[in-house]
Order: sequence, then structure tokens, then C-alpha cells
Amino acid sequence: MKLINRILKDEAGATAIEYGLIAALIAVAAITAMGALGNSLSNTFSLVSGDMTKAQSGKY
Repeated sequence: MKLINRILKDEAGATAIEYGLIAALIAVAAITAMGALGNSLSNTFSLVSGDMTKAQSGKY
């Protein structure tokens, strides 16, 4: 029983684990944001490309 109590009270390394969890959360948020931004940029460039093609052919 003493061993279990000692293990439960031991907080060594807890801060490092917390920092690791925060870093993982920030990484997930950054990856999600970059994915959304990438899709938005791709759509914008596709629209611009289409408009330039129309303008070049005289259909715009």
C-alpha cells in the first residue's frame, strides 16, 4: 500500500508531460489551419487562372 501511495504522490516529470501535451495541441491546431489555408489558396488560384484564360480568349 505504501508503494501505491508513493507512486500516486510522485509528481516528477509531470511538467514535462504537460509541456508535451501543449506542444501536441499546438501542432494539431497548426496542421489544421495550414490545411484550411492551403485549400483556400488553391481555390483562389484556380479562379484566377480561369479568369485569365477567359480574358486571353476574349470571352471575359
